[in-house]
Formats: sequence, structure tokens, C-alpha cells
Amino acid sequence: MAAVAVGDQFAFGIVYDRYADLVYSTTYRVLGDAGLAEDAAQDVFIRIWQRPESFVPSRGRFLSWLLSVSRNRAVDEIRSRGRRLKREGRSLDPVEDHDSGYRDESSQGIDPLWAAELKESQVAVRKALEDLPREQRRVLAMSYFGGYTQQEIALQLHEPLGTVKTRVRLGMQKLRQALGDRT
Repeated sequence: MAAVAVGDQFAFGIVYDRYADLVYSTTYRVLGDAGLAEDAAQDVFIRIWQRPESFVPSRGRFLSWLLSVSRNRAVDEIRSRGRRLKREGRSLDPVEDHDSGYRDESSQGIDPLWAAELKESQVAVRKALEDLPREQRRVLAMSYFGGYTQQEIALQLHEPLGTVKTRVRLGMQKLRQALGDRT
């Protein structure tokens, strides 16, 4: 990323080649639509190229930051689309707006070793999530998998915003400790 920050196109190409499938799969899981996921993934890489300084190494690992940016971009797309449909007076019909959700990864050029490592990481994350207290696990799931803001979570759970923020922070700290080098 240091090389990308000074405009090194070759370094950017390496970042893209290494992480494009992961960014796409992250956005696809949130959006459930191949076209929207491709657009969101492209937006993520445009952001990396245009604003590489937004990654601050002292705040955490690049992969964690990249996954967060990818997820946030996909959630932003859902919110934007929801507002647009609401303005137009239409509802979001999952039958019309989403494909079957099936993605044949073998035809997408996914490296089997990388896929195995990803699966291993997923198992470790699920185990770490299961070990969290129920309240922390719930707010993290609503935030990261449901796409809710902390304020929306507080409203839904009828909890003070500060309580929700504390649960998210403590849950993330415990996940970092449990996952160690994986984060």
C-alpha cells in the first residue's frame, strides 16, 4: 500500500490481483446480486487508487481494513437502493432483483489453497463469535451481517447508543484476541 500511495500502478495491480475475488465475494454476500457486487467491488478499488491514505497501518491489518471497506460499500449500496426505490414508490422484490445466489467458484479461477485457507478462517471466526457473550454477538451480527448502523441497532433493541457502542467495541476486542494472527 505504501507503493500504491505514491502512484505505483504495478503495486496497485498486485493488490487488485490478490484481493479482487475476496472483495467481490464480500460485496456479493451482502448484496446478493452479481452486477451490483461487481460495481461495488470496482468502487472499492477506485477508492484504494484515489485515496490510498485512507488505509492507516497503525489501525490494523490491510486485509481487515479492505474487508471493512468492501462490506461498508455494499451496505451503502443497499441503503441507497432502498431510498431510491422508496422515492419511486416501489418495493424491493427479491425474486426480480436477485439471482439464485449460486456462484460456481471453480469457474471463477479461485485458487484452491486460498479457498481452503478462507474456509479455515471462516470456521475460526464462527467459533470466536460463538464464544462471545450473547449481547455482543447480537450487535456484531446486526452490524456486520445485517448492515445496521449502531444507532439503528440501539433503536431496534431499545438500548442506549452508548451501550451498543460498548458491546461492539468489547466484542471486536475479544474477536481480535481470539483470532490472533488471523485479523
